[in-house]
Amino acid sequence: MSIKKGGREGSLVGKDLLYIEDDREIGGWVSEFLKDKGYGVTWLTGGEKAVEAAADCSLAILDVMLPGLDGFTVGHRLKRAYPGLPILMLSARTSIDDKLEGLQFADDYLTKPFHPDELAARVEVLLRRSAAVVAEPVVLKHLTVYEDENRVVNGETGEELVLTGKQFQIFMYLFRHQGRVMTKEQIYEAVWGESYIEGDKTLMVHIRYLREKLEKNPASPEIIETVRGLGYRVRA
Repeated sequence: MSIKKGGREGSLVGKDLLYIEDDREIGGWVSEFLKDKGYGVTWLTGGEKAVEAAADCSLAILDVMLPGLDGFTVGHRLKRAYPGLPILMLSARTSIDDKLEGLQFADDYLTKPFHPDELAARVEVLLRRSAAVVAEPVVLKHLTVYEDENRVVNGETGEELVLTGKQFQIFMYLFRHQGRVMTKEQIYEAVWGESYIEGDKTLMVHIRYLREKLEKNPASPEIIETVRGLGYRVRA
């Protein structure tokens, strides 16, 4: 799988797109077309790194037929990690069953072959619809969370807390499921896009560093709670 980024420097603010297409000929001309329209495009040829790549994107364009993880699996993972991320499915499949399966998580479904102007129009509609829903900042104890801006601020000091990409994804996944205990398996799959291996300490280490940045007292956390034997939760 390859990752190709392009067009971000000249792209319109809030218009960075994740595009997943394994056909290099189609992927190449669609990417160039979208960049010519002013979008920033991150093009993946497979879905394994989709969740990580989508962190800075405003919309995902996802082909159904992919090597390894199919588009339906990738789409469900993206929606679990980023519930507000618009997803446009592309597919040569025209059966109603395939469309219904895709629309369980996707916001629109475009069948191949398609005209590039139609693709651009659908992308613009989804972005406008998404931008119309402006989330108010949420106060969580001493934190103020600006979900639309990918920012977390200490409301008492006004200091913006600088999180790594993985730390932010973990926190936002728990934040979006406030009050619910999320298992290590659920968190790991949503953030890393792959199955959790029992005994792996990666998530635990990230949680520890995350608490050092978010908690007033990391030794006695008030934001991210460990539920022994089950997982973690952000207290509502």
